[in-house]
Amino acid sequence: MHPSEEIYCEKSSRLRGKTVVVGITGSIAATECFATIRDLIRHGATVIPVMTEAACDLVTVDTIEFASGIKPITKLTGQAEHIKHMGDARSADLLMVYPATANTISKIANGIDDTTVTSMATVALGNGIPVAVAPAMHEAMFRNPAVEANLKKLENMGVIIIGPRSDGVRAKVATKDEVVSWAFKLLCGNDLADRKILIVGGRSEEPIDDMRIITNRSTGLMSVSLARRAFERGADVELWMGAGSVEIPDYIKTRRFETVEDLVEMVPDINHEIVIVPAALSDFAPSKMYHGKLPSEEGFKSDFVPVPKVLPLIREKCDTVIGFKAESGFTDKELVDRARLRLNEYGLRAVVANDIDAAGKSSSAALLVTADDATDISGTKIKISDCILDYCAAKL
Repeated sequence: MHPSEEIYCEKSSRLRGKTVVVGITGSIAATECFATIRDLIRHGATVIPVMTEAACDLVTVDTIEFASGIKPITKLTGQAEHIKHMGDARSADLLMVYPATANTISKIANGIDDTTVTSMATVALGNGIPVAVAPAMHEAMFRNPAVEANLKKLENMGVIIIGPRSDGVRAKVATKDEVVSWAFKLLCGNDLADRKILIVGGRSEEPIDDMRIITNRSTGLMSVSLARRAFERGADVELWMGAGSVEIPDYIKTRRFETVEDLVEMVPDINHEIVIVPAALSDFAPSKMYHGKLPSEEGFKSDFVPVPKVLPLIREKCDTVIGFKAESGFTDKELVDRARLRLNEYGLRAVVANDIDAAGKSSSAALLVTADDATDISGTKIKISDCILDYCAAKL
């Protein structure tokens, strides 16, 4: 057994049965390919690596063969590899050029075909096979008007541009997580294609003084999982995020808020078809904020006042709102009853009722409650996200 087989479907089987050709070109970012190829395999993909001569100077053929379990294509032979993998009904499902240099981008855009990777792209585009490119180069090269024009030309040809991540000096190649998410988006069905979805997540933080806050226990994992899966299922997704302890994917359009008041000020900007609100928002805030730091040795007292309820404000801007209701110490029937009270009070389409006593770091006990039904959707945050989005796709 090749070592690549040991990790096959290790994370999921979402890409099982899919073949991804990864075209590796001569950027130093080619060193990122090993991890990206392995992650695609962990989700079930068969990965066929194709390397330009310049790429072979940066990463060895043996390294990429170890990563994929398949000997890389480094030249075209009498086997007509570009036709074999891109030319008929048995062809690959996706060509991912990762990384894509300015040179390769410009050649593909202008029909120049003189490397293994550009040959793959020529046939793929002519045969209607999805093509995605992940640029990687110096920032000045990326901003070159000719390169910008060629990227625009590729977009007009239907090529997906993934990334890059700019640090002001370098246009860095997209992360493996972004590449895998795009593979899901392109290969696993787009039942939420072009639906505008807003996720409001994380926790609010109400200041007591310049150092201390009152807040809730929330990592923000649920909201990030929802945003990621909505993106992967084709949605035009935006994340409004309070505080949290999970990394937000840089390819998810994100706005931040700190306090409930901050979020209230953002509500007029809602123009989405669906709003899902797993945010842990404060019910109360100190009646006044002290500037500076209150001396800890003296102690202090503070009166608390209610803050505005945000769900009714969101509901005024959007007809389809899904709320969350976190409770402790209730039976399932009591959870459903309390969720329906919230649903009816605010005119929500559905409420996800959480039992916080059964919650873990990556999983939760949850019920999807509507006016007519209550469905157990307990499991990992990813599973819960998919159940909520399944409801959106099927019912809305």
